[in-house]
Amino acid sequence: MTATPFPVSEIVAARRPHRKDAARNYDALLAAAREAFAEHGSDASLEDIARRAGVGIGTLYRNFPTRRDLFESVYADEVNALCQAAVEVADREPWEALTAWLDRFAGYMVTKRAVREALNDESEIFQSCRESMYSAGGPLLERAQQAGVARADMDFGDLLRMVAGITATAFDDDAQRDRVLAIALDGVRTHR
Repeated sequence: MTATPFPVSEIVAARRPHRKDAARNYDALLAAAREAFAEHGSDASLEDIARRAGVGIGTLYRNFPTRRDLFESVYADEVNALCQAAVEVADREPWEALTAWLDRFAGYMVTKRAVREALNDESEIFQSCRESMYSAGGPLLERAQQAGVARADMDFGDLLRMVAGITATAFDDDAQRDRVLAIALDGVRTHR
């Protein structure tokens, strides 16, 4: 897999400020928002996000004039990182590449749940993110199927729904989630 630009990569690049200090604040706000949304859902306090980022509330509003702008930027940034992770693991053995990416996808689902309620499935940003995710992860499944290490009777949408369903469940801890995901993925893997 080459470093193909994904639609979401263009969105992320267009939103990110070019000045180094502004870009640093922007990145800090995204990281703080991601953390706050994971902890408190979409109702996380904007003041808390600014405080976590070490900036004033005015800096938050300069970068993200509305709460929706912040949700979209966090979501796009997460999907962009997920797409880059697909590129990074692509040279591994097919099954290892697929499961490494799915592990990253499972972590991404935490942020997605928090911001999805604020985004319409028909929004341009949501559609670009979905297209990017399928373009990034789909070839990993296809490669595993071609290598004979993943079931051929499923498609990428099936796989994502399975993992999304697992991550939507409440677990005692991350270790239990990882164990359940491994059990489910064992059903995807072909055993020769």
